[in-house]
Amino acid sequence: MEYKTVWISDLHLGTRGCNARGLLDFLRHNEFRTLYLVGDAIDIWRLKKDRCWPQTHNDVVQKILRKARHGTKIVVIPGNHDEFCHNFLGVYGNVAIKTRDVHTTATGRRLLVMHGHEFDTVIKHAKWLAYLGDAGYTFLLNANRPLNYLRQRLGLGYWSLSAYAKRRVKNAVSYISQFQEAVVRYAEMYDADGIVCGHIHTPAIRNIRGVAYYNCGDWVENSTALVENFDGTIRLFHWQEAEFAIDAGPIPLVPDMSDQSDLLVSEPEYSA
Repeated sequence: MEYKTVWISDLHLGTRGCNARGLLDFLRHNEFRTLYLVGDAIDIWRLKKDRCWPQTHNDVVQKILRKARHGTKIVVIPGNHDEFCHNFLGVYGNVAIKTRDVHTTATGRRLLVMHGHEFDTVIKHAKWLAYLGDAGYTFLLNANRPLNYLRQRLGLGYWSLSAYAKRRVKNAVSYISQFQEAVVRYAEMYDADGIVCGHIHTPAIRNIRGVAYYNCGDWVENSTALVENFDGTIRLFHWQEAEFAIDAGPIPLVPDMSDQSDLLVSEPEYSA
């Protein structure tokens, strides 16, 4: 498939939970004019403690750079796990590293693109607690492996313990709602028609007070991407290896904040 724009976030290359094989499959079977890496592409936090860099992770980096050499515009937005990229802001051929960006869709709508950790009070004011939370999240991801090995032996599909915990824990649901409200308020201050972010590993498309909220999801639990067609339509895709790209289906990870579809946003629906 060929798209005008693709946004992917929270790859977490350098961690054992990264679905690098699925991501590489996605990159091989899709072409796009512009590719946004919306933060946490490489997980420096985890690499400092556990040096995990298999060949598939290197292949992902090489594939992205190869696309840049062949004319794809790559925009890197640093997140909190790869904040070292802030030391290299600038344009390097077809690769640009920016703290944030404003993307104009095929229909002229302005979308603010940023990772989203800027709105996380834990990251800003208690980084030690963020590290602690990261350790707990890693524990849940590691627990996924033996659990899903057993499920596979029983003929059952993949099931994410960490995603289930986020859905069920009341505080996590409340945090996601507050995060959405915060980023939408910022988009309103920026006079943008919408905002694209990541950070919370919760893929979604919402209409909040007339502002389009897009979250790319991640490549640890969900393997999702946002794609813009040449007519300006933006979809949330879930990538299933060997089946190629399919529509994500319902994503009941956060409480619905509007009566809009979670899966398909047609640009004129958000026109002023």
